[in-house]
Formats: sequence, C-alpha cells, structure tokens
Amino acid sequence: MDKQIIRYTTSLNYILLLYLFIALSSCSQKEANTKTETSYHVAAYIWPSCHHDERFGDMLWPEGEGEWEIIKKGTPRFDGHYQPKLPLWGYEKDDDPEVMEKWIETATSHGVNVFIFDWYWFDEGPFLEGSLNNGFLKAKNNEKMKYYIMWANHDVRRNYWNVHQFANDTSIMWEGAVDLKNFKQIVARVIPKYFKTPNYFTINGEPVFYIFELNNFVKGMGGLENTRKAFQYFREEAQKAGLPGVHIQVRAHGGMNPAILSNRFCEGKDVNEVINYIGISSVTKYGWGIDEDYLKLGEETLRKRQILDSVLNVPYFPNVSIGWDDTPRFPAKTKKDVMHRNVSPESFGAFLHKAKEYCDEHPDHPNLITVFSWNEWVEGSYLLPDLKYGFSYLEEVKKQFPQNN
Repeated sequence: MDKQIIRYTTSLNYILLLYLFIALSSCSQKEANTKTETSYHVAAYIWPSCHHDERFGDMLWPEGEGEWEIIKKGTPRFDGHYQPKLPLWGYEKDDDPEVMEKWIETATSHGVNVFIFDWYWFDEGPFLEGSLNNGFLKAKNNEKMKYYIMWANHDVRRNYWNVHQFANDTSIMWEGAVDLKNFKQIVARVIPKYFKTPNYFTINGEPVFYIFELNNFVKGMGGLENTRKAFQYFREEAQKAGLPGVHIQVRAHGGMNPAILSNRFCEGKDVNEVINYIGISSVTKYGWGIDEDYLKLGEETLRKRQILDSVLNVPYFPNVSIGWDDTPRFPAKTKKDVMHRNVSPESFGAFLHKAKEYCDEHPDHPNLITVFSWNEWVEGSYLLPDLKYGFSYLEEVKKQFPQNN
C-alpha cells in the first residue's frame, strides 16, 4: 500500500511538473510573441559603390577603389561646408567580408536590423553586386541581419558617377528600362541566389523585391498590361521555387506624388486601380529630396506621408532621411543644393520618433521603416560613424528602438 502511495505521489508530481513546464513555455512564447509584435524593422539603404566593380569598374572608377575616388575629391562650396566627408574607419571596401562583419555588428547593436542593397542590371548583366555577394553574404555573422534588394535601375548620364573622368559628356551611358527578356534573366538570378537565403527579408513569407523606378519598369515592359504579366510571371517562378510569392515594393514617384506613375502610363486609372491591376504590394520612399533646411523638408515629408497614407490601399512604409549633399559628383553645385540648416543627429532622431509613431498607428502593417542611408557618403546621408559626428546618428537609432538591440 505504501509503495502504491509513493508511486501515485510520484506520478502526480510528474504531472504537476509537466503542467508547470507547459505553463512556463506558454508564458515564454507569449513574451516572444510580444517582443515580435513590438519590435521594428529598421532598414538602412546600402549604396554599394565603394569597391572595384568587376564589370564596369575600369571604365567608371579607374583608380580601383570604386566611388571613394570621387568622395575623396569633395570640396567645400561655402564657409562651414563639411567636405570632403571623413569616415571614422577610413576608406573601407564594401565588398570585404571583414568590413561587412563590422558593419553588421555595429548596425545590430544600434537598432538597425535590415540592409537594403541597391542593385542594378545594365548591358544584360548585374552591376555593383560585389558588396552583397562578396561582402555581406560571405560575412560570418550575416545571419544576425535581414536584407533585401532594391532594383535601382535609372537612366545614367556618362558623367554622372565620375565627372572627373567624363567632364561635360551628358550622353546616356545606360538606360534604366529593360525588356522582358532581361527581366526573366533577373528573375532567374535573384530567386535562387538571394530569395532562397535564410535571412532574406520577407513580408507575410514573401521575399520583398523593391523597384526604384517603376516608370522605367513599365516603359521597358511596354505598358501596364505587360507589367502585370511580368509581375505575375515573377510570382509564379517564385512559387515554383517553393516560395509563397513575391512582395513587390515600389518607391513613391518623384516628390511623393500619390500617382506613383507618370500620367502617360496611368491610362485613365487612379493610383489604386494601377496598384491593384499590376500587383504592387507596398510603397515607401528612398530619400526626402533637396532643400537647404532639414526641418522644413522633414515637415513637408510628414505632410505628404499623411496624403499617401490616406490615398493608398496598400501599406506605405515611412522613410527618414539624414541629409543631402551630392556636391562631390557635381562641381557646379553650390550652397542652395546642400541640406545645411537644422541638420543634426537630434533632428534626425525626432523624425525617427515620428516614423515610429506612424508604425504604432498602423498595427495591421509590418513595422518597417526605411532610412536613407547606411553609407551614402557621396550624397551626404550616412549612419556610419565619421570624424565629425562619431556614432551620434547611430545612437539616435538605438535611443528610439532599444527593443531592436
């Protein structure tokens, strides 16, 4: 009898311990879910030009260090103008996996958890792919960070990326539009090479493919109907590869015009008709544009953000810009072309806070915020530390998004 009691008591204790374990596991899962629900995807653009491109590097930047060649030649255009920009860690190559490992550690420890890589397709092949392929994807710690691609094709004048090399030659070197044949080559490249990697950024399970110039895409396809068919083909190919589909993201056109497309492609449709017809999944912004006053342009951006939010029937993801100064590329530009008033880490942090508030007001949307940018030294907008501001901009991200660290 005593043995039966002992056996019964032992079984009862086991059952109680089992229930306790299940309860604790449930609490832990709730905590994990809560953390997921309250965390944010802070996605910084990467401009991957600071390495020797294997296809066009000799032509564009013959000194062999990519666009550092131009950045180093920046000159001040007015009193107090900070040029050239001086990176804290020197002129590092963005296709070096050890450099990328440092970037990943720095980003993730300061609240930035997604990189958006600019990516091009010119002359029937990729351009500026080395930073992603040889740097990020070969970094030993890349699993700590998500990433996705922004197909950045736009028309490129011959002297746009190196005025010192091509002087006043404004002829078109590359057109941004591509035909269906080339788009199918792009699809065949990005699905296995990028979409299938475990840390590619997804929304509702679908890999995000961001198109910088939707107008160029529609032009290359030959109109809205062919654009719809091309996107459908893209999604079908992704599904054949075992993915649920593709999340097509686009940049709001020009000055955040709700039309997102020029009138010649809209064919009498309003913006949501176009979005629904061709299959756009979301909209965001790359940068704010150009104004001498950061606060003025930021306030205008907030106003236009509300317009887009009220108009679009797909998610609009807020963007925060750090600044603008592309004078290294353009010798003729002067003070009026540089964002120089009210530019500070604190002002940037205030607009980050506004973007966070916008996300909180849209609980049905993913908490995605795009930041211009991680390393746009040549356009004066970067989170990476420099000799003037140190880590101040990164600290503002960390302050606003402590749950991301």
